[in-house]
Amino acid sequence: MKQRSWRELDESDVRVRPGRRGSRPRTKRRPEHADAAAALVIGVDRGRYTCALDGDPHRRVTAMRARELGRKSVVIGDEVSLVGDVSGEPDALARIVRISARRSVLRRTADDTDPFERVVVANAEQLVIVTSLADPPPRPGFIDRCLVAAYAGGLRPLLCLTKSDLAGADDLLELYANLDLPVVVTRFDSEPDALRARLDGRVSALVGHSGVGKSTLVNKLVPEADRATGAVSAIGKGRHTSTSAVALPLPGGGWVVDTPGIRSFGLAHVTPDDVLAAFPDLAEGVEDCPPHCGHLGAPEDPDCGLDEWVAEGHGTPRRLASLRRLLHSRTGREDQD
Repeated sequence: MKQRSWRELDESDVRVRPGRRGSRPRTKRRPEHADAAAALVIGVDRGRYTCALDGDPHRRVTAMRARELGRKSVVIGDEVSLVGDVSGEPDALARIVRISARRSVLRRTADDTDPFERVVVANAEQLVIVTSLADPPPRPGFIDRCLVAAYAGGLRPLLCLTKSDLAGADDLLELYANLDLPVVVTRFDSEPDALRARLDGRVSALVGHSGVGKSTLVNKLVPEADRATGAVSAIGKGRHTSTSAVALPLPGGGWVVDTPGIRSFGLAHVTPDDVLAAFPDLAEGVEDCPPHCGHLGAPEDPDCGLDEWVAEGHGTPRRLASLRRLLHSRTGREDQD
């Protein structure tokens, strides 16, 4: 049989091999998933997400992230939409196909030079900064950094001082007297009723150094949580006990997010304006500042308009000192450990 030239062939004679990604034309259209179920992410473990259907802690579903979400991260506190098997039965697996817009975010970086920010918790209403008054001693630099992260992320800060049976709180409270910062004081041998009253009905994230008593508090607030606790080392550093963040339902309603103990809180993602937003009585004073002013005052910013603003009777010198202490904390010039 005579072999035909390629010029004599038509499309019916040619076998077209489909590409590796399939022969169907590509499209940017995505399923709407109108019947997706609403859920709250309450746990993350190696690519699997524990979700509470409709925010009900008794209706738990395990899910994975759908490919259509791309690189978008899913974190504790995210409000998501699920499709697939939402029965919650053993070995059932749903898919997260949509993440609702976040109302607040708690972010941190590994250090002050790290360009990659990490979202720790989404949609929390308040950030509870847990610090002990002794064993280990309080570290104001770390507290300041947590305050900055709260202001920048849209969370209301709450300072929780533990181990008041070992040391008094007056000296530490004096540092924050001009910040209008709510404070609760707890001790090991009593129930944290004042803290419980501020948490009920809200979504709150707890953050603090290892060893400050954070997990002990959580176990009192949520008895069935059974979070691991540990002693403080001989050098005054806490040992890490909680190894992963988890959202726990409070008996009085709401959720508390227990985060792992951390020793650094990088703020490379935060700008001076983020911090200034927490000081409305001083905000107008920066209108006469030169471009790129960091509002730190002399010698870094000798022409900062805040000095004249306060000298004219707006705000107070102590409020300005508090603002600049937080701004210095953002730059890493305060010891956060």
